[in-house]
Amino acid sequence: MTGDARTRNGTEAPRKTGEAAREASEAPRKAVEASRKTAEASRRTAEALTYLSGFGNEHSSEAVPGALPHGRNSPQRVPLGLYAEQLSGSAFTEPRAHNRRSWLYRIRPSAAHPAFTRADNGTLRSAPFTETVPDPNRLRWDPLPEPAAGTDFLAGLWTLGGNGDATRRTGMAVHLYHANSSMERVFSDADGELLIVPEHGGLLLRTEFGLLHVEPGHVALIPRGVRFRVDLLGAASDGGQSPTARGYVCENYGAPFRLPDLGPIGANGLANARDFRAPVAAYEDDGDGGDHGNDGGTAGQVEVVNKFCGNLWTALYDHSPLDVVAWHGSHVPYVYDLRLFNVMGTISYDHPDPSIFTVLTSPSDTPGLAGVDFVVFAPRWLVGEDTFRPPYFHRNVMSEYMGLVEGAYDAKAAGEGGFVPGGGSLHNMMSAHGPDRETFERASAAELRPQKVDDGLAFMFETRWPVTATAQAARAEHLQTGYDDVWRGLQRHFRPADRR
Repeated sequence: MTGDARTRNGTEAPRKTGEAAREASEAPRKAVEASRKTAEASRRTAEALTYLSGFGNEHSSEAVPGALPHGRNSPQRVPLGLYAEQLSGSAFTEPRAHNRRSWLYRIRPSAAHPAFTRADNGTLRSAPFTETVPDPNRLRWDPLPEPAAGTDFLAGLWTLGGNGDATRRTGMAVHLYHANSSMERVFSDADGELLIVPEHGGLLLRTEFGLLHVEPGHVALIPRGVRFRVDLLGAASDGGQSPTARGYVCENYGAPFRLPDLGPIGANGLANARDFRAPVAAYEDDGDGGDHGNDGGTAGQVEVVNKFCGNLWTALYDHSPLDVVAWHGSHVPYVYDLRLFNVMGTISYDHPDPSIFTVLTSPSDTPGLAGVDFVVFAPRWLVGEDTFRPPYFHRNVMSEYMGLVEGAYDAKAAGEGGFVPGGGSLHNMMSAHGPDRETFERASAAELRPQKVDDGLAFMFETRWPVTATAQAARAEHLQTGYDDVWRGLQRHFRPADRR
């Protein structure tokens, strides 16, 4: 007995301790490998997707033939034993052209869930923004730092600022995200729609309506109240590491984004409706453990997080809420490739106003005054004669947040300490801004030959009200301290006698 005890104490226990240590040391590698395999599987799914075409259409789709009722929206008995449910993105009585609603035919109604309880908001903030005062200074940030291990899209949302009031459905918020883990929970935003602008890393968005594949250079629009989950996608450039993703989000509390009116441009141009892609129906169902189409199944409890009046609320469902087998309507998510934007510009002289680059607009109660515009500076030709071709010096009644997806922006120098992909700048209303000194000097002396601008993709969230920064943004370590210096050194060139 004594000898056996010594053996156990002297040999077996250290061996078990060593095994535990080895297993602990292997855990990070195994986690990375599991994450990479999941991301690779999600990419294969994403690259095989098909879509419905058109913005604002009355789309319809069914994952199982016969799931959509015919001749009525809510029959006494829905086909295949499904539940009929309407999702309203606008008031019932709004004009038909602006009315957004969809009928969903799902395995369980959305009403079948337990009570929600408050959750930690993390780095997510909502309007009204009162942590700081509105700042007239020009501000610029470097990209977000690397996230902590296990950060999914929701945990990685970091609010820079915004305006309005989420409870009154006015205004907007600017968020950034960084993530290194796919979501296992499901998220929905009752406060507004989400315009997602990836800068690094592809995403597979699993929504109630089906799946969307969005890469840097694309944008995805998730309407108010639509539930979704975000998978990160693996790539060859990951080098065997866990996939990572980074980008921007505009949360629009106001009227849903729509295509801008074209006015004198005519019937065609800017973002074409046919280039917006909506998902085909796909569903999750853990009722029989089966795999259903291109969305697969889930098992066990599912955490569902709801953003409501600025706060996060969570509940544990006993099923996946992504269980819509068929649907029809106009309140649907979309994905759009920004490189398909049909750029309009001058073919004579002067730089056009940035409004000519508007992809989507959220109108306000004043015609022509947007709650928020989404503007893209896509590849284009510059041919203006006797024209300073970069964006001009400017003071604007609108407030501008600008981000960079790739390359360089033609009004700002790139490189360390400059305007770089993943970073952003904020020019609040009437804050003077424009090309930096280096850009001004180069453009003023350039030979005005036809020039193709194709080495960058920048965008802007432009809004009617000042953007108030959050405390975390105003004090962030990646807030650049020398942004004003880019205009230092602009020389006095005034020569009264030099008349032309």
